Amino acid sequence: MKKIEEVAFLIQARLSSQRCLRKMARPFAGTTLLDINIKKLVDSDLIPNENIYVSVHEEELIQIAEKYPVNIFHRSEKSAMSEGTPMTEIYEWWDKIPHKYVILTNACVPLLSTRTIEEFTEEYLKIDNVGMFGVIEKKNYFWDSEGNFLTNLDEAVMNTKTAETVREAAHCLYAGSLENIGKSIWMGNFSKKGDIHLHPVPEEEVFDIDHEWEFQLYEKLYKAIENGMD
Repeated sequence: MKKIEEVAFLIQARLSSQRCLRKMARPFAGTTLLDINIKKLVDSDLIPNENIYVSVHEEELIQIAEKYPVNIFHRSEKSAMSEGTPMTEIYEWWDKIPHKYVILTNACVPLLSTRTIEEFTEEYLKIDNVGMFGVIEKKNYFWDSEGNFLTNLDEAVMNTKTAETVREAAHCLYAGSLENIGKSIWMGNFSKKGDIHLHPVPEEEVFDIDHEWEFQLYEKLYKAIENGMD
């Protein structure tokens, strides 16, 4: 088993997004996406505040993080502008924080609950796998690029309830080891069955804001949920 003290909880944010400009710091339902994500971690009874890190470069994001009892990792401009390669460039904290493992939360997913983060964490602490990935479990019909039907199901019924369950990346919670990040391995070997533990998360919590229309739509949804769906 892993110990909670060995795990860093990390939020990484920047203002250089191109599809939805400045989404981390823009007003969102009376707050910001970064505020929402930090508060979800800080509100947890499981996660120690001293294990929470916010990796940011721009002063506007640093000022948001400074409102909370968390560690601020001062991300370099090079990292903030990186497109993800090499991994050690975008995740430049990999050899600079005193932990063995890391759980990343995606600040672009405002409906992700503290309880779901805690359940992910509890599972991660129990398993032997180094890598773990939040996924959505689905039953649907799928075809490959050649038009070949991929889904196992009872064709006599032709109902998605009979379809084999598939798992789709939720892009909200990720876990791995700092040592592996240093080797440019993120979570594990995607091609090796079972190497990365797949942890189901609620589909209704993982709406990911990448585009402007999503920002506008999910802000309305977030407000409705916060107001009890009035």
